[in-house]
Amino acid sequence: MVRQSLKSRTRALKPGVALAFTATSLLALSACSDPGAAASGSAPAGASTSTSKATSTAKAFNLTPEQDRFPVTADEKAAALVPEAIKKDGKLTVAVSPFAPPLAVYATDNKTPVGNEVDIAVALAQTLGLEAEIVPTAWADWPLGVESGKYEAVLSNVTVTQERKLKFDFASYRDDKLGFYAKSDSDISKVESAPDVAGKRIIVGSGTNQESILLRWDAENKAKGLKPVEFQYYDDDSASNLALQSGRADLAFGPNATAAYKAATDEKTKLVGLVDGGWPLKASIAATTKKGNGFAAAAQAGLNHLIEDGTYGKILDRWGLSSEAVAKSELNPAGLPKS
Repeated sequence: MVRQSLKSRTRALKPGVALAFTATSLLALSACSDPGAAASGSAPAGASTSTSKATSTAKAFNLTPEQDRFPVTADEKAAALVPEAIKKDGKLTVAVSPFAPPLAVYATDNKTPVGNEVDIAVALAQTLGLEAEIVPTAWADWPLGVESGKYEAVLSNVTVTQERKLKFDFASYRDDKLGFYAKSDSDISKVESAPDVAGKRIIVGSGTNQESILLRWDAENKAKGLKPVEFQYYDDDSASNLALQSGRADLAFGPNATAAYKAATDEKTKLVGLVDGGWPLKASIAATTKKGNGFAAAAQAGLNHLIEDGTYGKILDRWGLSSEAVAKSELNPAGLPKS
């Protein structure tokens, strides 16, 4: 596959924001959007994906600033839907939080955002006849930035919720998935429903959607006389990883995207089950824009063009996220209810 090198402009985070972001990204909105809260952890930006195992099937991800992205063709019908206020300068200003691969992370130069969300943002802008201006943004800052008009869109693993729909419009581009991961040589091969977790020792993030789901499954099991889940909580990724690899825990349950990246690069864990992020409801990840500004309809059309011509699928496959692909982008899909 021949790829065409495409450029996008980026702005650096203000001094001091990067450190604050690192701390807050692991906690903010972990219940519905933040992959940084993954109990199983994620590989650091720029980490080597090489391995010495002769039979390794580890996936290598390009984390250099030179991304050589897939070529994108403009869609005149989608471009015609872009509001004049946005298209007048020829740019689409997109906020992205570079917190965790493969979604968004700083490249090996420590300043260029790369990842799935960045690729989708750049491709979406180009299919709308615009140039993407990628703005690294702390997670806590994007809502105010969109409302004030500082950012014309956000592609940062934002889950659609009923509460957010009061202030923002959405065009979906990924399913929100949570993953159960086991040690690569574990006998556990399938986790699909409550009975599959009975009696298991499971690492999960406190106060998260995944914990809420697991608590409900555990209650269901205990009501049926099945063994309870042993909940395990850890303050850092190293302790969590050690517990799983040493056999003190059977499973880790958290946001799938970052866990899938880790499993693909170090081959120490394997996916044994996927659950909708809003179980029993479907949860959608979406491009987010200011409510009523008209851009969401253009984003939906542009995303559907990328889905139809195959570019979208190539991007998700490139970052190991094919399991989270959508068949079509939806405009303001049903949001998760306020918990």
